[in-house]
Amino acid sequence: MAPISRRTFALSLVTGLALSACANPDEGRTTEVRNPKGSGTTKINNSPDQKRVTTPKVDAAAALVPGPIRDRGTLEIVGSADSSAPLGFYATDDKTRIGVELDIAHLVAGVLGLKLRYTPVSWENIFVGLDSGKYDVGFSNITVTEERKEKYDFASYRKDDLAFEARKGSGLRIRGFRDVAGRRVAVDTGTNQEKILVEWSRKAEKAGLEPVDIAYYKAQADTYLALESGRIDLWLGPSPTASYHVASAGRTEIVGTYSGGGATLQGLIAATTKKDNGLVKALHAALQEVIRNGTYAQVLERWGLSGEAVAKSEINPPGLPKTNQ
Repeated sequence: MAPISRRTFALSLVTGLALSACANPDEGRTTEVRNPKGSGTTKINNSPDQKRVTTPKVDAAAALVPGPIRDRGTLEIVGSADSSAPLGFYATDDKTRIGVELDIAHLVAGVLGLKLRYTPVSWENIFVGLDSGKYDVGFSNITVTEERKEKYDFASYRKDDLAFEARKGSGLRIRGFRDVAGRRVAVDTGTNQEKILVEWSRKAEKAGLEPVDIAYYKAQADTYLALESGRIDLWLGPSPTASYHVASAGRTEIVGTYSGGGATLQGLIAATTKKDNGLVKALHAALQEVIRNGTYAQVLERWGLSGEAVAKSEINPPGLPKTNQ
């Protein structure tokens, strides 16, 4: 494996949410976080009444939708059922699914003139459902990787940055594999961040250091409890999720960031569909449209994620390499 480039790290948060929040008197219906540039704050609406940004149908993009889906009139969206604010989580009624991923999916369905039908499932069942054709497309903070490109087509729509989260006052600063050697680090299974952490552990052993003690938890709440109680040293996950937790709970901090694409590549999040099913061109056209018409920027802004915006959507862009060699 090649050495990890230090230039990919920034000890300040590189995505939208900053590291502080204040309580809101509206019974938890909003979470207030600092804006990306540090001027003012953004109130994130956690209630079931989302007042989503909408966009009209574009005939040229809708014409690209494969016939069976167009005739059906619905776009079957799948996403993770895990609670990972602000990406995908449950509103204050504990039953309405909200988040930036669902908002972007609604924009895409609007451009394509389709009714969105959303199903939350476990992470592994996202891909099982895509493979079987049960679902048309995944919107669930899915990173483009070279391995996944063998089975899926991608239309990118957001930068993918990861964050190391630690208990406040830990004194940790994560700049490379040496900083996690011998430490207990939690990560979600089946993710690109798990792959990166496993490779870092191998590199640590090769350098004569202790491997990373990798921990897995079934629920995000269990991970946070372990982190705050000191049972684990770090959690590695999506930067927006870590940042939101830091902002809302106030007991942890970001101690390092890393690109989800690896040491030399900016990672990208993408709409994910079964390879060669004909849908990716329509998804790409819809994403290009919402980037052009400004509704994409409005959605990212309302979730405090303007720092993760991309200038354009790409079909099957370069992804996390199979190995960081």
